Amino acid sequence: MGVAASQPPPLWRPAQVSIGGVWNVFYDAHAPQWRVVAMAAAAAILLGAGVALLDRGIATRSRRASAHVRARPLAPKTIMAATRGVFAGPVTVTVLIPAHNEEASLPATLASLDAQAHRPDRVIVVADNCTDRTAEIARGAGAEVFTTQGNTDKKGGALNQALRTLLPGLGDNDAVMVMDADTKLGSEFLAEAVRRFTDDRALVAVGGLFYGEEGHGLIGQFQRNEYIRYSREIRRRRGRVFVLTGTASVFRPVALRAVADARGTQLPGRHGDVYDTAALTEDNELTIALKSLGALMVSPPECTVETELMPTWRMLWAQRLRWQRGALENLGAYGVTPQTARYWFQQLGTGYSVIALGTYLALIALMALSMDTWIWFPFWLGLGFWFTLERLVTAWGGGWRARLLAACLFPELFFDMFLNVVYLKGIADITAGRKAAWKHLVRDAGAEAVPAAPGLPAAPGAEEAAR
Repeated sequence: MGVAASQPPPLWRPAQVSIGGVWNVFYDAHAPQWRVVAMAAAAAILLGAGVALLDRGIATRSRRASAHVRARPLAPKTIMAATRGVFAGPVTVTVLIPAHNEEASLPATLASLDAQAHRPDRVIVVADNCTDRTAEIARGAGAEVFTTQGNTDKKGGALNQALRTLLPGLGDNDAVMVMDADTKLGSEFLAEAVRRFTDDRALVAVGGLFYGEEGHGLIGQFQRNEYIRYSREIRRRRGRVFVLTGTASVFRPVALRAVADARGTQLPGRHGDVYDTAALTEDNELTIALKSLGALMVSPPECTVETELMPTWRMLWAQRLRWQRGALENLGAYGVTPQTARYWFQQLGTGYSVIALGTYLALIALMALSMDTWIWFPFWLGLGFWFTLERLVTAWGGGWRARLLAACLFPELFFDMFLNVVYLKGIADITAGRKAAWKHLVRDAGAEAVPAAPGLPAAPGAEEAAR
């Protein structure tokens, strides 16, 4: 907010026109002075920066900080020099599927692997503390089964156990895919990943672009629109990765070995572990770890993934709260480095969004309650038109339902506000020192999804909704 020291001259007197007796349009040629605009912009930036700095302080206190990474063992020049003149054979793919009571979703996941244009060489289902028919279904579909022993570290711990056994026997071109048990791959995913690895020896990881499954009504469409926009942004960035999605990503063994070797010294976590089991969002943390070691990675548009959506607001809240807390804690663990700078700026943008969107919706509500007659201002109508057009264009690829929801504008604004509340809850939980936990959300046929009691195995047929 700023105060003008003088009155700018009007171009003409303010005008108010009624259109069809329904719309009252008001136009005033008075424009705020540039000093007022500059002061308002500066205030907004300072507020957003304050929230981001608060994020940084809270996140840094929440976990230990890692040492700044000096060596870059995965830098393209280093990888190219190590493999120059050496033929490691054709690229092979071993798929690891961590699964805890996934008998309901696993068959579709395995079927999508069978339908690949380039089929995997091995498929290993990592059965983690299962009490249902997950292992039986995996063997029946021709997959190998690795059963974890005494794992209490959820998905990351299960994968660490499997990778300790698998990695020592893999060559430079024996790629490892890690994918969720509730995920279906596009038919060209593995073929494109293998082609990329074959053509570029410096490339150490290929991620997927995820899209939401059909169904779940309005809440499902909110999530599909969100994922469509994210995938569109990655395509416009020519595949440059924000996060190597845990739904499905492929790695060279050298990348996973380098991360395991750097844990406990240059990177957070226990030495020898590929995944930091203290991280709530293991895919985001692994992405930052790889970037810190200089890795080259990409998410090609051909590598598509269809992932499960949260069918209820309660499940969505749990999933997004874990994502938000995990992102903040990961940044706290790594601190401010060239590799994490973009992520810190994203937190700045989220902090500003909380302020801007909350203020905007509050102002609209205040005007609606205080005015006898609603007046439409052409300037704000114009801005609203361009904003709505942007939302419509970015969701266009999702079909008519996605376009209709985007064109309505306000439902998606309220969904964004829901995500902002999750953001604030994540900050509040870290500030209060509340311990974060994976809540295994179970879903029985015909019943509302409810979280299982912490520490107890989920019922047969349950799905881990909060990835």
